[in-house]
Amino acid sequence: MRVVIDTSVFISSFITLGTLSKIIDLWKSGKITLCLSKPIVEEYLVVLKQIGLENEEETDEILHLFARGFSSIFTAKTAELKIFGEDSYNNLFECAVALEARYIVSGDKAVLAVGDYMGIKVVTPKRFVDLMDGKQL
Repeated sequence: MRVVIDTSVFISSFITLGTLSKIIDLWKSGKITLCLSKPIVEEYLVVLKQIGLENEEETDEILHLFARGFSSIFTAKTAELKIFGEDSYNNLFECAVALEARYIVSGDKAVLAVGDYMGIKVVTPKRFVDLMDGKQL
């Protein structure tokens, strides 16, 4: 299943136990395919650097997994969407549309307010993990 994970969820999932870490476990186990674009990867790296993790072993592992294409796909070209004034949010939807993702996982209220975009469900991390666990809410 193809999924776009916003930066705050992706980064937090490496440093927080519980629901957020389960999302990375789903990715590392190959149960979900992470959808990536250049702007999304760049934002991941900027935030990792901001929180002081750019030289950590975990960051090297992430980059190695991305480079190998491990349970991830990458789009070099996306259609420009203007759902939000802020580009980082648009990047999520542009990537999801280009790679035909099924979900965007976000904790941001503005992103979550979209709910559904062209059949792509926008859900919280908890909702996503519950869906993957087969729980119907």
